[in-house]
Amino acid sequence: MFQIVRSTHEGEPSLRLEGDLTIYEVTEAKGTLSAALDQHPSLQLNLSGLEELDTAGVQLLAWLKQEARRRGRTLTLFAHSPAVVEVFDLLQVASLFGDAILIPPAAPSLIAPSAS
Repeated sequence: MFQIVRSTHEGEPSLRLEGDLTIYEVTEAKGTLSAALDQHPSLQLNLSGLEELDTAGVQLLAWLKQEARRRGRTLTLFAHSPAVVEVFDLLQVASLFGDAILIPPAAPSLIAPSAS
């Protein structure tokens, strides 16, 4: 189930996208996200809660970035979930958005090195 949760990040309005952003959710999401863009000259989208993203979801995010520029607003995508990173990489679209994608360091191995 797709949800948009309002919060702040670094003192700026932020929306956390949770669940799936696929062809089944984009129509509803577009209206809500467009309205949020109208309300805030600077808006941040936290993508860490996205579990699934398809090309319709990517198109919506690209449209939002373009629409923000057209309206003279700032839209920043941050905290990309593994699902978002995977799809952006597969489609080679990360540079289209212009937002930094920070990949957290791998967890340390739980296997102790053997004593030789």
